[in-house]
Amino acid sequence: MKYRILLSVIVIALLTACGNQTQSSQSDIETPVSVQELKKGSISRLINTTGTAQATYSVELNAEMNGFYNLQTNPSTGRPYKLGDAVRKGQLIIRLENKEYENGIALESKKLSLEIAEQEQNKQKALHEKGGVTLSEMRNTEVRVTNARYDLENATINLEKMNVRAPFDGIIVSLPHYTQQGQVTQGSLMVGLMAYTRMYMDINLPESAIGYVKSNQPVHITHYTLPDDTLRGEISELSPAISTETRTFKGKILIDNDRLKLRPGMFVKADIVVDQADSAIIIPKDVVLSRRNRKYVYIVERNTAILRDIQTGLEDEDNVEVIEGLKENDNLIIRGYETLRENSRVKVLK
Repeated sequence: MKYRILLSVIVIALLTACGNQTQSSQSDIETPVSVQELKKGSISRLINTTGTAQATYSVELNAEMNGFYNLQTNPSTGRPYKLGDAVRKGQLIIRLENKEYENGIALESKKLSLEIAEQEQNKQKALHEKGGVTLSEMRNTEVRVTNARYDLENATINLEKMNVRAPFDGIIVSLPHYTQQGQVTQGSLMVGLMAYTRMYMDINLPESAIGYVKSNQPVHITHYTLPDDTLRGEISELSPAISTETRTFKGKILIDNDRLKLRPGMFVKADIVVDQADSAIIIPKDVVLSRRNRKYVYIVERNTAILRDIQTGLEDEDNVEVIEGLKENDNLIIRGYETLRENSRVKVLK
């Protein structure tokens, strides 16, 4: 009986030793992980929308009179104007010729009439000062001068209808082909111009964003053809009314486009910055684990995985702000964290 009891004790001791050895060997296994040393940065809360970028100024100029077509030479290139050329305000792009119309205006005759009327007025003033004519006679010459001046101004305005000039600094975006010295009729499209160093886009935002989006908030503008460029914009207008059909409200964004990278009509993405945190601890969103309303991550201390509960703040598409639980220079585990437990042994991969 004593021998049986002794044998049982020996067997239990051996099994316990084997179990401890197995646990010890398992705890000594080092899980390979990659880490990121935390530094402070900035993060923004964004509201995303899309829309079509439009030129701030856009116009199509039509022929105001019948005439023979004369496309002018661009002084910047020494060649006739063409699509894509930049023009300055007041620059002559197209000249129409119609001698019959120009003769009917009789511009030189009206200049001469004004000159004669002014001479007569000066003469009447001198006579009036000497008592040679009455005040009424002198004032009549003033009326003739005024009428002659109006006639000349109207003639100049009518003659200017033969010229097609740029009403603002811009770019030629349409230029229908006409044969040089070919006749065009009144109302024919001559040229289309746009100015898009400053652009705008109309937007529709969800009802849920009305408490966040404000006028003058900054906006990041991107387009798939400009993967490495983000243009600056800002909210310029917001409607206070919610559409009962779409549950959205309208707004407008102004876009800085000094280098003309955006073109009118491009479909762009707008990220409205509604909140921003500077000098904050920022970590990738995908490393945050959660369980029962608890958020946590793993950091490395002395080759050991340490679990840290965290509280988060602002987040964007890829990252999240950590308000509590982490500090600058912590080594955050960003790969290999999926199978870790508290105090797991880890091996940091370079």
